[in-house]
Amino acid sequence: MAGQLITGGRLVTPDGVLDDGWLLVEDGVIAALGTGAAPRTGEVVDAAGSWVVPGFVDIHCHGGGGSAFTDPDPAAVRAAAAAHAAHGTTTMLASLVSRPVEELASQVAALREQVEDGVVAGIHLEGPFLSAARCGAHDPAVLRAPDADAVATLLAAGRGAVRMVTLAPELGGAARAVRQLVDAGSIAAIGHTDATEAQVRPAIDAGATVATHLFNGMRPLHHREPGPIGALLDDDRVTIELICDLVHLSPTIVRLAFDHAGPHRTTLVTDAIAAAAAGDGTYDLGGLTVEVHEGIPTLADTGALAGSSLTMDKAFRNLITACGTPITNAVEATATRPAALLGLTDTTGRLAKGLAADLVLLTPSLEVTAVARRGTWLTP
Repeated sequence: MAGQLITGGRLVTPDGVLDDGWLLVEDGVIAALGTGAAPRTGEVVDAAGSWVVPGFVDIHCHGGGGSAFTDPDPAAVRAAAAAHAAHGTTTMLASLVSRPVEELASQVAALREQVEDGVVAGIHLEGPFLSAARCGAHDPAVLRAPDADAVATLLAAGRGAVRMVTLAPELGGAARAVRQLVDAGSIAAIGHTDATEAQVRPAIDAGATVATHLFNGMRPLHHREPGPIGALLDDDRVTIELICDLVHLSPTIVRLAFDHAGPHRTTLVTDAIAAAAAGDGTYDLGGLTVEVHEGIPTLADTGALAGSSLTMDKAFRNLITACGTPITNAVEATATRPAALLGLTDTTGRLAKGLAADLVLLTPSLEVTAVARRGTWLTP
């Protein structure tokens, strides 16, 4: 949408909300923005009455639109990414669940091409280095400790595309694996863990900086043993993921966590499976059968929650309307902070001059009406 002028919207910027704002896009980049008299240039897009926010950034998503990122067909990967893009997600990691290392390496190698093509921004490995006691919707038979060779195999398969790996810090070699991941330029995340606080601290000291879906798949918080929740929430070096579908977490818990960590340390994620933007039915998740009823995915054999059917626009809306978070903080948690985690601060995540024109237009009730990715409109 080179040479387009978006006018009349309420722009949510790092400096606050610009009422009756305008934003000029040239060659896929935000060339200028402000309030008052707009420059007389470009095709005009009337956004009167709309919120204008940066495109959402989702660092934890397994699929959508009926397709999973484990599907070897590139068309399926593109379909999943497109399903979330229609709901405002312009940057995302493709998450893979636990499988044997060699199988997972093959999945990583297949996805690598989609990373190189810009369909997804990287790969997140949620396992197989997880606790069997807190495995959730992961096959316990394939879980293992993070030995150096296994970590190296997965990193080599990605050739730089593996941007984040979730592991349980109580497993043998976990702190060493964290350092190995960080040294390779990947984010080390802590999740699916039954660790004590004392077992979590060394992993953070080694460089772990993300709490994978805080509260879910973790030893519960206890006033005498804070466990992973207490340790991760308490440490300023850690950014917490929250699944704000109001199923995984109640609004009260979201508020408590968000208020403590703040927008600079909080990122919303979907943890979505193929059912997102696809509807109820039966789905496969890493070889496990998932039944989705009224939008809630659960394992067919145990009834355990198995990801979500969430999209980022709904998470954004829930955070504001159900949890009482100001829209400026919600933008930081859904775009600015996750973009920074991925090292994309100078590329996306904010409405600012020189950044990509990744834009979401929303009604006053926060429903998506249009999405632009790198300046190209994806929806009418």
